[in-house]
Amino acid sequence: MINKIYSLIVPLYNEELVINESYRRLKEIMEKTNEDYEIIFVNDGSKDLTKKMAEDICKKDCKIKLVNFSRNFGHQAAITAGMNIAVGKAIIVIDADLQDPPEVILQMIEKWKEGYEVVYGKRAKREGESFFKKFTAKAFYRVLRSMINIDIPVDTGDFRLIDRKVCDALNSLPEKNRYVRGLVSWVGYKQTYVEFVRQERFAGETKYPLKKMMKLALDGITSFSHKPLFAGSYFGGILFFIGIVSALGVLISDLINKVSPINISFMFTVSLMMFGLVFISLGIMGQYIGRMFDESKNRPIYIIDNVINYEEKPQIYEVIS
Repeated sequence: MINKIYSLIVPLYNEELVINESYRRLKEIMEKTNEDYEIIFVNDGSKDLTKKMAEDICKKDCKIKLVNFSRNFGHQAAITAGMNIAVGKAIIVIDADLQDPPEVILQMIEKWKEGYEVVYGKRAKREGESFFKKFTAKAFYRVLRSMINIDIPVDTGDFRLIDRKVCDALNSLPEKNRYVRGLVSWVGYKQTYVEFVRQERFAGETKYPLKKMMKLALDGITSFSHKPLFAGSYFGGILFFIGIVSALGVLISDLINKVSPINISFMFTVSLMMFGLVFISLGIMGQYIGRMFDESKNRPIYIIDNVINYEEKPQIYEVIS
C-alpha cells in the first residue's frame, strides 16, 4: 500500500567516508518538502564500516530503511532492489557520493508536480574528474545513442525521479543484466530533465573503475542494440569485395607481365587481419550469447540478507522469489 509521497533510493558500497554527510544533506532536503518520505539505503555488500554506520542511522531515524545484500551484486542490482521495495508515489535515485547535488531533488519534484513522469538529471558540467573519464563517458553516450532506436539522453546517469507507474513498469521487466537508465527510456512516459553541475566526490574513490564502466557499457549496448551483431557481416562484405577486386587486379597484372609474384608478408598480413575480424565477430556474438545464458538460468538479480526499519518483510518482486 502506498502511504508515502517520496521514496529516496541510495545505493551504498564502501561509503563509510560519506554516508553520514550524505544522510545529513538528504534528510535536510527531504524535510523541506513538508511531505512524507522514506530513504532506502541499499547496502551492496560493503566490506568497510558502511553497514554498521547505516544501522546506527536507522536506530535514530525510523524514516531510514536499510536493505543488506548477501554479497556485492552491483550498482544496477542495488537500484533495482530499491525500486522493488519503494512504496512512494515518486521514486528518486541518487548515489551517496554527493557528486549529484541533493538540492536538485527539489527541482525534480517541481517538474513531477507539473505532470512529468520521469525527471532525469542532466550534467551540464563535470567537476573533479579526469580528462579520460570525461572523454570516455561523453563518447560512450553518443556511440550508444547512435546505435539504438530509443532515445537515451546523453550526459545523464541514474540520478532521476520516476513516477509510481514508471517504477511498476520497470519492476515488471525480467532482465538480469540491467541497464536501468536505458530501461527508463524504453518504458516511455512523459520525460524531461533538469541540468546541474556534477560535483567532485565528497570523499573516497569512485566505485565505477574502468572494468565496471566497461561492463555497464556492454550491458547498455547489448540490451538495446543489435547493430554489433551485423558489424561482422558488413566488414565481411567489404573485405570480400576488396578481395575480388584485388584478385582481378593480380590476375590482370600476372597476364600482362607474365609473372606470378608471391608476397608472403602481404599474404600473412591479410590472413592476420581476416583472423582478427573473425575473432572480433565471435567476441561480439559471445557477449550476446553470454547474456542469453544468464537470462536462461533465471537466477535472482540480488539476494537480500536482512532489512531494517520495516515493520514487516517488504513485498519483493519475482526477481528474488
